[in-house]
Amino acid sequence: MTLLKTVVTNPGTAPRESKALPERLIAGDPSFKTWAQDETKDGTVRTGVWEATPGETRSIKGETFEFCHILSGVVEITPDDGEPMVYRAGDSFVMKPGFVGRWKTIETIRKIYVTVG
Repeated sequence: MTLLKTVVTNPGTAPRESKALPERLIAGDPSFKTWAQDETKDGTVRTGVWEATPGETRSIKGETFEFCHILSGVVEITPDDGEPMVYRAGDSFVMKPGFVGRWKTIETIRKIYVTVG
């Protein structure tokens, strides 16, 4: 077993597909694809690639810390207690535990994610 893992940004495997939860949907009809690629034995740290089509949802992190690196697309994230931030291909950001706000996918987005929690 190797302790080095490459995150494949254009996976050749079928993703897990999902839709926004009705109680979190704000606008549009976004759909999501997740290519989970690795996780710790206890499941507290996970990484992979995630894609979303345009739409707007509530983002609620709870106790999860999430690092994101945008591969393609455009997203606007607005914390409930802050100003909108726009992220594009090449940008990275962290949503800390307790984050609550709006996630608005402007152009279909694909990101690498690492979650802890």
